[in-house]
Amino acid sequence: MADDWRELNRANWDERVAVHLGPRGYDLAPLRAGRARLNAIEEAELGPVAGLRVLHLQCHFGEDSLILAGRGAEVTGLDFSEPAVDAARALAAELGLAARFVRADLYDAPAAIPEPASFDLVFTTWGTIGWLPDVARWARVVAHFLRPGGALYFADAHPAALVFDDMAGTDAERRPGWFAPYFGAGPLVIDDASDYADPEARLVNRRQVNWLHPLGAVLEALREAGLRLEWLREHKRVTWRMFRCLVRDAEGCWAWPDRPWLPLSVSLRAVRA
Repeated sequence: MADDWRELNRANWDERVAVHLGPRGYDLAPLRAGRARLNAIEEAELGPVAGLRVLHLQCHFGEDSLILAGRGAEVTGLDFSEPAVDAARALAAELGLAARFVRADLYDAPAAIPEPASFDLVFTTWGTIGWLPDVARWARVVAHFLRPGGALYFADAHPAALVFDDMAGTDAERRPGWFAPYFGAGPLVIDDASDYADPEARLVNRRQVNWLHPLGAVLEALREAGLRLEWLREHKRVTWRMFRCLVRDAEGCWAWPDRPWLPLSVSLRAVRA
């Protein structure tokens, strides 16, 4: 089954598009009103994007792409899901924003967008590299598109937190339990009908294939691809309810209810030489 990872994951994400655009999915009212914000972690770190050429990899249906476009960036979004790209294009047309959306597998992006070394910023956040088997190849795709001096902004779940999962937890406090080893974890074939945005949704295409990429492997992949790390930050909160025991903070992120047991997310900026 893991050999069909791309098809399984695409079917899973194709189905999620309608869920996320539904009444219990993403709240797009702020975007339509022209006052949408990125998640608190990105807002604190990303900085101005006006005038930048931005490539948003694994953009889903383009909400964050369009937030960046609304701030004056020239945005190209890429995703492997046809329903997601169709929705992104429709939303851009509705809002009158000149963002471009391309449907392609991430590893095929250099052929789908024949514009090497032309972007100021590659933006990729929240639920991205865990769907990819080869993080070194991902890093080479990022480097391919960045102009010299251009930067990658990356934020995602911390791989140390991905060792755990609610399905494995059993204690009275509903703490997560051991799920996957930090080293050598993958492919992980997961059978889960739930959706992170709509707790009532039940997916038909419920099987997915994930990989856990250690933080050191991600940094080494970026270095080998020719990117220099400017900074890396570990966070004691994350942008979705990764574990049931997490509580929402004043900025809409999810954090440990008592003590910061381990980092829940990580972000970094790396620059192409």
